[in-house]
Amino acid sequence: MDLDAFTELLTPRGQRALAEAGELQGGDPVAAATSLRRTYDAALASAALTQARLRDRARAKFGADAELMYFTPHGLEQATRAEVAAHRAARLTALWHDSHRSQGSRTRQGAAAREEGTASGTRPPGPHDSRPQDSGPHDSGPHDSGPHGSSLYGSGPQGFGPPGSGTQGAGTQGAGTQGAGPRVVDACCGIGGDLLALARAGCVVDAVDTDPLTVAVARANVEALGPAGRVTVRVADAASVSPEDYDVLFADPARRTSRGRTFDPLAYSPPWPVVLDLVARARWACLKVAPGIPYEFIPETAEAEWVSYKGEVKEASLWTHPGARTTDRPDTTAGGGAVRLATLLPGGHVLRDTGAVAPVGPLGRYVYEPDGAAIRAHLVAEVAELVDGRLPDPMIAYITGDDPVDTPWASRYEVEEALPFSLKRLRAALRDRKIGNITIKKRASAVDIERLRGDLRLSGSESAVVILTRIMDKPSALICRPCPPA
Repeated sequence: MDLDAFTELLTPRGQRALAEAGELQGGDPVAAATSLRRTYDAALASAALTQARLRDRARAKFGADAELMYFTPHGLEQATRAEVAAHRAARLTALWHDSHRSQGSRTRQGAAAREEGTASGTRPPGPHDSRPQDSGPHDSGPHDSGPHGSSLYGSGPQGFGPPGSGTQGAGTQGAGTQGAGPRVVDACCGIGGDLLALARAGCVVDAVDTDPLTVAVARANVEALGPAGRVTVRVADAASVSPEDYDVLFADPARRTSRGRTFDPLAYSPPWPVVLDLVARARWACLKVAPGIPYEFIPETAEAEWVSYKGEVKEASLWTHPGARTTDRPDTTAGGGAVRLATLLPGGHVLRDTGAVAPVGPLGRYVYEPDGAAIRAHLVAEVAELVDGRLPDPMIAYITGDDPVDTPWASRYEVEEALPFSLKRLRAALRDRKIGNITIKKRASAVDIERLRGDLRLSGSESAVVILTRIMDKPSALICRPCPPA
């Protein structure tokens, strides 16, 4: 689909073609193309059928909005799931409003102190006074929800606040009006999923992308879904953006090349050095990156958040803002002093780095499998602390414990039998238990799961979970049954 065909798709004639293509979606593609071409030229018919297919695929990410939206194949592939985009936009606006409300409070306190000092003939505390000063929005103090930050929304620089909450009434610097949201530049907007979430959260967004077709698609999505008055979209290179002119920089660098998806930040578009230069010049910044980003690429001044949706890790975001802080302890595994946290959606649970160290000990009655976001964020020790557990192997992200503890941060399995890994022994143990259906999980095991499934040649009416792992560096197989939360 080229720009001319997409432009025609937005005309009344193109909309009729798109509606007809939607009705044909799901049937024989050759018959659908033949039917459309009886009325429309080949380019328009192809564009309509492409959009109908993409809208069908997009329902998983965008829900009902997908019926009104437009896509490119690469744009849909990279687009953020709507729930995750909404979470990030809510967090951004909450951090912003909380920070500026705190600044306003300190300004009023300072003015009151100066007035009192003038009236009494004394001066207010100055920057060289030894007496304690208000430490401002960097305090964790009363805003903390505990060592693990168990709720998604809260107040304070490390918390979150949903659009429409009390945080929306705070003034912002440079936004122009009381209660207005921050001015955000979206430096690589794609088809516009994130800019829509930002606008819905109250931000004023100036979005750019280098590809004219992608910009046309993003503009069409803004028109279709309503926040046109809060958004502008234009063709421009991200490197030409001046983040100094905005309150917040948002960037979602393209992670696809002509060879397919890339996991190397240096192969992002724009390249990682360009992205970091933009961040360095921005007052605030939020970068969307792949969840597998190597830790050495995470800036030490950033707050790195991994987000899981219904048990699947979707993305990581790197935040730099006035409330972001760095740890004061060395951590060679986590990009220097970068703060790490994990978020579970839709529940909104948040887990933060506390410096916990998990003990190592023998296999207990239960095995806990931490959520992928906690694993990516290197917070396995924090999960172990939540379940009063230990690691059966210090290098592997399975936790064991003697008591059943419910937590959203891990799936729990009851161990029925543990044995050194051997195909013959495992097959015999499963047959003795009349197990014919198994779910196989593995970590630090080179076993081919599908080949193993065939080699076991199981039959029986019972089910089990088989965990293949290493326990104190010895290949092991655990026959388990799931333990759903009480």
